[in-house]
Amino acid sequence: MAGLIRAVIDSSALRANLAAVRRTAPRSRILAIVKANAYGHDLVSTAAALADADAFGVARLDEGLALRAAGVKSEIVLLEGVFDAEQTAAAAANDFELVVHNPQQLALLAEWRDARRFTVWLKVDTGMNRLGFRADEFGPAFRKASACQAVAKLRLLTHLANADVASDSTTSEQLQLFDAVTSGLNHERSAANSAGVLSWPDSHLDWVRPGLMLYGVSPLPGRVAADLGLRPAMTLTSTVIATRRVLPGERAGYGGRWTARRVSTLAIAAVGYGDGYPRHMANGTPALVNGERVPIAGRVSMDMIAVDVTDLQPVKVGDPVVLWGEGLPAEEVAPHAETLAYELLCGVSQRVEHQFR
Repeated sequence: MAGLIRAVIDSSALRANLAAVRRTAPRSRILAIVKANAYGHDLVSTAAALADADAFGVARLDEGLALRAAGVKSEIVLLEGVFDAEQTAAAAANDFELVVHNPQQLALLAEWRDARRFTVWLKVDTGMNRLGFRADEFGPAFRKASACQAVAKLRLLTHLANADVASDSTTSEQLQLFDAVTSGLNHERSAANSAGVLSWPDSHLDWVRPGLMLYGVSPLPGRVAADLGLRPAMTLTSTVIATRRVLPGERAGYGGRWTARRVSTLAIAAVGYGDGYPRHMANGTPALVNGERVPIAGRVSMDMIAVDVTDLQPVKVGDPVVLWGEGLPAEEVAPHAETLAYELLCGVSQRVEHQFR
């Protein structure tokens, strides 16, 4: 029997979105970002669906180890790098590539005495002010990395802070600075995240690093996946477990945040913040019941929500409820919780059954 709540993952959509990246950035190799359990889609299954990517990017060592344990042979890049000698040894044993973004990581490589060597991605901070060597620090860092016996191949990258806003000059300024500090260096470079892939062709360079767009969600404000030729990969689906008749003036849910203005029918669906559906979703947040759009009524509970199905044909126990995905873009739902689609996807909890198809 299928679970009451399921995250249904369409592997063909993942592959179609990867193909869309290739069409958009045809001269670039693709570092597919699968960190954070592949944005909630399941790390190993997603990597299998995206096997045609040129490499995979994960945040931390344990994510890379999970991929290797599952038999993934592709290049794997640790986007945060390593932080001690033990992690460095584990990275070497598993043939991981390392992002290096601070002097301590350079020192770890300088101290490495094993014959195994690394592909290193040296990170330049061009304005994100999060990780990386500032422009005035890059030259010395580059020379140290180039001279390090532990480094077999050197690549260069930066991260775009505001690529989702086409009218903002920040991205142009970052790209100009990245070009200035890396000018004349014969090394592969990477700058583009999903928003960069879609909106800033000058950012494509040798490698692009798509994340959100691989999962069929738009990174661009005011646009949904379909506008960009992308297909949602995750559909979060629940089940009606009860219906309630509510009289005018009666309230529903914790705190009575929703009040019936007429004789109403509420359907109770088996999904709540224990499943990763945000507690602070507002009244009126859309959901789909039997494919029809309906509003949430009242506060999200740990295990349940109520939706107003008064205007639908009779709804019965067992009917499907879509929270986001096919027919209801996550990027449309997220603002009702004052958040981003990234958080919705990554927040799906472990008790939600994942079904790949």
